[in-house]
Amino acid sequence: MKPYKVIPVLVFTILFIFACDTKKQNQITNTSDYNKYLHVDGNKSLDFANKEIDFWQKKYDAAPNQKSYLGIIASKYATLFEYTGDIKNLYKTEDLLVQSNEANKYSKVSTIRSLGRNYIAQHRFKEALGLANKALAIGEGRKETQKLLFDVQMELGNFVEAESNLNALKDMNDYDYLIRLAKWNDHKGDLKTAITFMEKARDIAEKEDNKILKIWSYSNLGDFYGHAGRIQESYDSYLKTLAIDPNYSYALKGIAWIVFSHERNTKEAKRIVEAIEITHNTPDFYLLKSQIAQFEGDDAAALKDRNAYFAMLETNNYGAMYNKYNTLIYADAKETAPKALEIAKIEVDHRPTPDSYDLLAWSYLNMGQKDKALEIAKKYVVGKSFEPKVQYHLAMIYKSNNENQKVAPIKEELLSSMYELGPNLEQKVNQL
Repeated sequence: MKPYKVIPVLVFTILFIFACDTKKQNQITNTSDYNKYLHVDGNKSLDFANKEIDFWQKKYDAAPNQKSYLGIIASKYATLFEYTGDIKNLYKTEDLLVQSNEANKYSKVSTIRSLGRNYIAQHRFKEALGLANKALAIGEGRKETQKLLFDVQMELGNFVEAESNLNALKDMNDYDYLIRLAKWNDHKGDLKTAITFMEKARDIAEKEDNKILKIWSYSNLGDFYGHAGRIQESYDSYLKTLAIDPNYSYALKGIAWIVFSHERNTKEAKRIVEAIEITHNTPDFYLLKSQIAQFEGDDAAALKDRNAYFAMLETNNYGAMYNKYNTLIYADAKETAPKALEIAKIEVDHRPTPDSYDLLAWSYLNMGQKDKALEIAKKYVVGKSFEPKVQYHLAMIYKSNNENQKVAPIKEELLSSMYELGPNLEQKVNQL
C-alpha cells in the first residue's frame, strides 16, 4: 500500500512547484519600487500652483482691467484639477477662461484654444470644435489650432477631417506631431506603429530634457506597452514617470492595474488604489475597487463601491464625463438596460464615434433587441474600432444572432488582450 500513498504527495509537490513558477513568471512589480510614491509628503506642483493663484489673484483684484491675469490664474486651476481630480477646479478654470475670452471679445487665439481644451476635458466636444474653428478663422498660430482640431475631431469621430489636420502638421522632428501620429495609428489598430512613434516622441522629450513632455511620454508608453502585452516595459515606464513626478497618480493607477490584471494580487492592488484616493479622489477609483471586489467574489463590497461611485456622481456635477462608464454598468442588468440605452443615445449625439455606437448596440442587445444591435454594429462599429471591449461586445452580438463563424477569430484576438480587458471578463471570453 505504501507506493499509493507516495504518489499523491509527488503530484501535490509537482503542482505546487508549477504554481510557484507560474506566479514567479507573472510577478513584474516589486513593492519596494513604488512604496515611496504611495504616501508622498506634500506636492510641490500643487503648492506652487496655489501660491501663483494667490499672487495673481491679488494683482488682478488691485487692477481688474488687466484681463490677461485671468488666463494665468486659469492655468493654475487647471494644474489643481490635474493633481486633485476635484471637478470644481475644472469649472473654475472654465469660468476664468470665459471671462478672459469675453474681455478680449474672443479675439485671442491662445485663450480660445485654452477654453477649447477645457471643454474637451469636460466632454463638451461640439463646443470645443466651435472654439477651434473660431481660432482657425482668426488665422494666427494656425499650427497650434490644427493640433486642437485634430484632438477634437478624433473625439467626435470625424476621422477624415482629423487626418487632414494631422497631415497639415507633418514634421517627424516635432513632438506634438509624433504623439498625434501615434494616436492616429492606435485608432487604426496598428499598435506596433503607434508605439514606434510614441518612442520617437519620448526620445525628443529626453533630448530636450523637458519634464512635462517626459512625464506625458512615459505614462502614455506605459499604456501602449500594456495594450501590447509588454507588461515589464509598461511597469518600467510608469516607474520612470513617478521618478520625475512622485505625485503623478495616473502612473500609480497603471501599476495598480498591472498588480490586479496581470499578477492577480487583489489585496496589493486595493492598497495602491486606496493610497491614490487620499490625494486624487475621482469616481473611477470606486469602479476599479468594485472590479477588484467582483474578482474576489465579494459581491457586497463590489456593490458598495459601485454605489459609492454613483453617490460621488450625484454629489458633484461631472456632466457627460462618466457617460461611458454609466452605460456599461446599467447595460449589465435587464432592469437598468433602458437607462443604458438612454445614455448611449446621448453619447452618440455628443460624439458619434464607433465606440459610442458600440455602447448603443450593446444597450440594445441587453434589452433583447439583438437584430437592432447587429444592424448598428455592422453599420458603425465593425472595422472602425479595435478596442478589446468593443470587440467583446461584437462577439456577443454575433453570437446572439447565430453568426458564430465570426465569433471564433474575435475570441482568438480577445484571448491575447486579457490583460487589457481585466480578469473579470476571462471566463466570459472563454465561453464565447
